[in-house]
Amino acid sequence: MKYTHNFNPTISDEEVFDEIVKEKETIGYYNLPFQDTNAYKEYAKTVKQSNIVVIGIGGSTLGTYAIYKFLKHSKELTKRLFFLETTDPIDIKSKVEGIDLEDTLFIVISKSGTTVETISIWKYIHSLVKIDKTNTVIITESDSKLNAYAQANEMKTFEIPKDVGGRFSVFSAVGLLPLAIVGIDIDEILRGAKEIHNSFFAQEQEYDNILKKARFFVEYKNRFNINVVFSYSSRLEGFNKWYIQLWGESLGKVDINNTRQGLTPIGIIGPIDQHSFLQLIVEGKHDKTISVIKVENFDSDLKIPAVKLEALEELNYLDNIKFSSLINKQADATIASINNLNDIPCDVLTIDGVCESAISGLMYKYELLTSVCAKFMYINAYDQPGVESGKIILKNQLKN
Repeated sequence: MKYTHNFNPTISDEEVFDEIVKEKETIGYYNLPFQDTNAYKEYAKTVKQSNIVVIGIGGSTLGTYAIYKFLKHSKELTKRLFFLETTDPIDIKSKVEGIDLEDTLFIVISKSGTTVETISIWKYIHSLVKIDKTNTVIITESDSKLNAYAQANEMKTFEIPKDVGGRFSVFSAVGLLPLAIVGIDIDEILRGAKEIHNSFFAQEQEYDNILKKARFFVEYKNRFNINVVFSYSSRLEGFNKWYIQLWGESLGKVDINNTRQGLTPIGIIGPIDQHSFLQLIVEGKHDKTISVIKVENFDSDLKIPAVKLEALEELNYLDNIKFSSLINKQADATIASINNLNDIPCDVLTIDGVCESAISGLMYKYELLTSVCAKFMYINAYDQPGVESGKIILKNQLKN
């Protein structure tokens, strides 16, 4: 008698946690919150340029952009930060035209050192301005070809550890260096991540929250295959993009039994998408889980003024309401409308305010959630063979 199967037994929370603890010995992102930040802060003090341009793509830019986008309007930053990450010629040209390249520090980031998009943009920058060790810093693996280029040109380098994957690298030099240069408190960034780390590994509140959520996602993945992050702040647009890469590239895999796995990530912004995607959530197919992210304190007193508008008097109840209160009430109304249906899984994450520790804690929590989901799914969260095959095809096409 022959027997084959393509299913996996359900494993306990304790077994998954033990696997994560063991994984900490070989996967570097877990321990990034505990690193020494002095090298980044000391280098940041030496930067004289007013503009900082990060050249990279995917994991080399999305996490940094998420934090910068969340904080830039609430901090008195000393420099401006730009991102060149797409090979769209119109986007490249329009961004470059708005930057004084003679007053710019270029941060070139590529873990492999041979990323086609990054090197293509870097070549273009070379044609526009003189590039040397005074206006360039390289972030890459220690043995990459990009590192060899930096050494040959006596350029300052920072290392991406080999055991830290690109989409998990935001709390390495990839994110901390550019953020430190523009004036963001990177110690506070690590403090927020550290708090989530300690709560999870001490098996306190975050342990229960993350394990319960991950188990539900995986055990009900056939019914609820789409995971929607509904962020009620436009400042979280960058977080949404980062989450989509983290979730999609980590969890869209073939498991140990050669069964295709995956949970489709969608990131939307409230209240903007409340007027579009919410209709699909409520009356469309109920195949989605919803995670609503709220900001408790926007640190803004901006109010709706008591302006009299003829024929619109019935809306005078809006007068003198803070916009921060309005957006959170809109979030609450969305949550209530979903919960009233009784068959759409919904959870709510409320972050304290617009500060470094709030956004970093949220991001570290999602990194942990991703790793735990991968354990339940019997997949490797840290490779990306599907992406690599596309890169190989592209390089062969370009060479020919």
